[in-house]
Amino acid sequence: MKSEEISNTTFYPLKTWAEASTGNWNMLIGIGILLLIVGVILLYVFYRKIGKADERTNQIHLKSTFIMLSVVILCDVIFPKEYMWQIFFLFKYSLAFIASGIFLAVQYKKDFLN
Repeated sequence: MKSEEISNTTFYPLKTWAEASTGNWNMLIGIGILLLIVGVILLYVFYRKIGKADERTNQIHLKSTFIMLSVVILCDVIFPKEYMWQIFFLFKYSLAFIASGIFLAVQYKKDFLN
């Protein structure tokens, strides 16, 4: 089974649900925007808490950027490209920001609070 078939099988019910009514479509966009805002705030807060660039923080920032890139590539593979690509674009970057922010939070707790 191709990855395209898997993503269509997985996300086609979401498309059907979102197109059933305007309320469903608006709810999906609202959830995506909320996730994006949470991800941006998480990234901003932990970038500020970790502090200015030096040898140690540069490694942390590079790893968080790598995680962000990995999530974007993974979402490009998983999400369908034929329909609702704007919505999945929003979710792709929301998930990337949240994953990177979670990495920064864990790294901050591990390295800076001990």
